[in-house]
Amino acid sequence: MSDQKPTRQEWGARTTSCLQGNEHWWPDQLRLNILHQKPPDASLFGADFSYAEAFSQLDVDELCADLDALMTDSQEWWPADWGHYGPFFIRMSWHAAGTYRAVDGRGGGGTGAQRFAPLNSRPDNGNLDKARRLLWPIKQKYGEKISWADLLVLAGNRALETMGFRTFGFGYGRADIWAPEDDIYWGPETEWLSTNDERYTGTWEDGSRTLDNPLAAVQMGLIYVNPEGPNGVPDAMKSAQDVRETFARMGMNDRETVALTVGGHTFGKMHGNGSPDAVGDAPEAAKIHQQGIGWANKNETGLGEYTVTSGLEGAWTPTPTQWGNAYLNTIFAHQWEVKKSPAGANQWEPVEVKEGFWVPDAHVEGKKNPPVMNTADMAMITDPAYLEIAKEFHQNPEQLADEFARAWYKLLHRDLGPRARYLGPQVPDEVLVWQDPVPEHQGPLVNEQQIATLKQQIADAGLSAKQLVGTAWAAACTYRQTDHRGGANGARIRLEPQTGWDISLRSGVFDVIDRLDKIRGDSDANISLADMIVLGGSVGVEMAAKAAGHNVTVPFTPGRTDATQEMTEVDTHAYLEPRHDAFRNYMQPQVTSIPAEHLMIDRAFMLNLSVPQMTALLGGMRAIGVNVGDSNDGILTDRPGQLTNDFFVNLVDMGTVWEPLDEEEERFEGRNRATGEKKWTATRVDLVYGSNSQLRAIAEEYAANGGEERMLDRFVKGWVKVMENDRFDLHR
Repeated sequence: MSDQKPTRQEWGARTTSCLQGNEHWWPDQLRLNILHQKPPDASLFGADFSYAEAFSQLDVDELCADLDALMTDSQEWWPADWGHYGPFFIRMSWHAAGTYRAVDGRGGGGTGAQRFAPLNSRPDNGNLDKARRLLWPIKQKYGEKISWADLLVLAGNRALETMGFRTFGFGYGRADIWAPEDDIYWGPETEWLSTNDERYTGTWEDGSRTLDNPLAAVQMGLIYVNPEGPNGVPDAMKSAQDVRETFARMGMNDRETVALTVGGHTFGKMHGNGSPDAVGDAPEAAKIHQQGIGWANKNETGLGEYTVTSGLEGAWTPTPTQWGNAYLNTIFAHQWEVKKSPAGANQWEPVEVKEGFWVPDAHVEGKKNPPVMNTADMAMITDPAYLEIAKEFHQNPEQLADEFARAWYKLLHRDLGPRARYLGPQVPDEVLVWQDPVPEHQGPLVNEQQIATLKQQIADAGLSAKQLVGTAWAAACTYRQTDHRGGANGARIRLEPQTGWDISLRSGVFDVIDRLDKIRGDSDANISLADMIVLGGSVGVEMAAKAAGHNVTVPFTPGRTDATQEMTEVDTHAYLEPRHDAFRNYMQPQVTSIPAEHLMIDRAFMLNLSVPQMTALLGGMRAIGVNVGDSNDGILTDRPGQLTNDFFVNLVDMGTVWEPLDEEEERFEGRNRATGEKKWTATRVDLVYGSNSQLRAIAEEYAANGGEERMLDRFVKGWVKVMENDRFDLHR
């Protein structure tokens, strides 16, 4: 009997989660990882690479011709259904773009994230690894001129065109990421396709069942809803509730939902001809020799007619590679009943197949199959609202074609941001309200002399640095880099819904905006209110720095324009409301159970800030006094209004002892260690800069001799970044 000891780790690198790291010992530790996702060397092409410039060298017509040819170039290693890959690519594009959620702007196809875990190995993305490999020769041919992100969604768009559908157009411009996104919360479950409803509150019984924000999919591992019905139960009415909620989470209304379902399911089939137990591991868990190809299938050949993906088996229409009204013709022509697929999944088949509706088999010549619907399809004719829309589309095929084209275009482009970010010759002329349009700038830009005059007039207007900085921040801090929405451009701060936001009302920004607008109106300069708000912020920063003895010039680039109320999609714009903003020490009561310091990291991520920039901005804005509601929490200075490093100096001072003021430990009081005299009050987002080891390391440098100049540099760089995040005309 051997007494050999088990194999131990023999090198120092921690390359798997089974080797314990900090998160094992301190699971509640504040993690800054999401702010470190874009180091200069993260991109294969380097920090100076411009995808827009590389794309400008691309022959778009040649690329599209290559994609069109690929559609019918069936490969033996993964044969195309009916000899056409079009439906396969539609599913790939849909599942890339369809992860988008309007609540926080995360997900979508804008980064090419489907190449990485968890998306590349989700059960709902079964066998899409083959679709991406089919595209590889095209990606290989064009290299950096076309990103994977663009290619993954373009393929589905071209697929529709090759099967007789006229799309609304296409915009390029999605740059690739090179590692999974660490910032996205996909749900609380610890197993795929869990049926425990862990992401829901309430119940079906009392009608209170609600999907937790910001999630959109109904189960871990799905893109939208379970095609068999909620938790696999084939209940069409309950499925309709799931469909409505999850599509609304991605910004789609009932008409768009029906159009996407009808249009998308006009093509292709579901795959479940075999035992799901014979299907192997997903790509991320596949053996190394499988080279990233997952779901190895031991059902007969494992290919073609024996493919198992969702477990449902069959096509929706008798013409699955041709655009038309076949889906609605089929679903309305039959009575449907629940049956089991060969893989044991719940699906719906006609009680009796009518003449002309038998489906030719995708691979076996001469074989005919009944059409098949899933439970989410049946929701389209069971839910009263969906049924009326489906009837309308059935009677008006041209209307269906138009609304499907628009909904599909929205699906593919929702996370690409405003139309100014779109590239290429296929961008349609029509501007849509969900693209957050702003008018084009008319006439000459305001010149340097006029800017200098306006700055002096703003400085002489009796507005404080706190007011000017706070107003500019309020306009710009709505930006989120996840879907490139929000920001100062458009001056939507003076439009609904922003005029009704609690943080706007309590910040006193509207009086400042009125006074800036009057200065603008009295000037002969061609400048927008949006530019005036940002320019006012620049003046405020310079005033505060000068008061502290520093001469600082904040870079300002004009060119913003003012949107109208008609250009603003109020419902989804409401998701941009800052319900928490650590930089202004603001938190709506009972907004969330997530600690405020974690929300601060999320806000900094949305604003595309580095950790040093985030730290400098928060400390600097505390010194200026930019708190909502004139709170003194975190104003760790005896000279508020001046842009100093006092926040950091006093925070790391060991002469101060901090104690909580409430049971929740949200607010704290700092007292002199020797005398017990009260000195300051602060919140969690203030004290975390002294308690978290990574943040304290930066805070100490800002507090050290010479640190104030370093802090000012990072403050100005971070400030300009926040003000220009939405200036897509300045950076691509």
